[in-house]
Amino acid sequence: MGKFKRNERIAGLMYIFTNRPNEILTYNYFSKLFNVKKPSISGDIGIMKELVKKLDIGVIETIPGANGGVRFIPGNNKEETKKFLDYLCSELSKKERLIPGGFIYMMDLLNNPQIVKKIGMILADEFIDRDIDYVVTIETKGIPIGLMTAEFLGVPLVIIRKNMRITEGTAVNINYISGSTKTIQTMSLSKRALKEGANVLIVDDFMRAGGTIKGIKEMMGEFNAQVKGIGVLITTLEPEEKLIKGYKALLKLEKVDEVDGEISMSSNFELLRQFK
Repeated sequence: MGKFKRNERIAGLMYIFTNRPNEILTYNYFSKLFNVKKPSISGDIGIMKELVKKLDIGVIETIPGANGGVRFIPGNNKEETKKFLDYLCSELSKKERLIPGGFIYMMDLLNNPQIVKKIGMILADEFIDRDIDYVVTIETKGIPIGLMTAEFLGVPLVIIRKNMRITEGTAVNINYISGSTKTIQTMSLSKRALKEGANVLIVDDFMRAGGTIKGIKEMMGEFNAQVKGIGVLITTLEPEEKLIKGYKALLKLEKVDEVDGEISMSSNFELLRQFK
């Protein structure tokens, strides 16, 4: 294989970094890939650091030591993030989304790869410094958000089931009380899904009183896992006192008026750590 020109290597580095976020890649790997010596790769990385800084799309971090290398930590542009969350508020506040019972239809947004990818990137940014080993969510609507968050953190996704599945082997089952319906429900997780003592980030699409997430925290206790953060797309204004503390929500549902068909949604952009 012939040597690559610098502009070709820069293009290749950008492609690799954006497709393998938060993964530590060695200089030796790049040296063999582009058929150049390590000092050339070091120079390329220096250019890349300045490039991602100018574009405001994240940070390229050098990891020292024998097992070190370099990794790309994706970031979010402040203005773009604000516009995106405002867009979600506008979309989710449309009257036609109101479903009998006071529910809001949002599956079209949660099934849109570009939208869910952006949500995942924002949530990942909020918890990037928590040394996360797994992202944990519960089926089913939380899965797309959880998967994208896990991708940007560079960690696996663990899905808690609402019903035990024999195909997943021996499982841990717990009962929990839904904070919104006050009914007893069951969640199940395979014993093979999570390593003992792992650091986890809990992610979900919607939280009213916090009963489900409280149940997930109790499930994590069965694995001696440390809950390092809780991120949700939407939380409700009422009840004001939730069953959990220390969560981060991107949006807040302030009011649903079934009579007038009105939905009031607001952004929590100003509360996001990364933009303070």
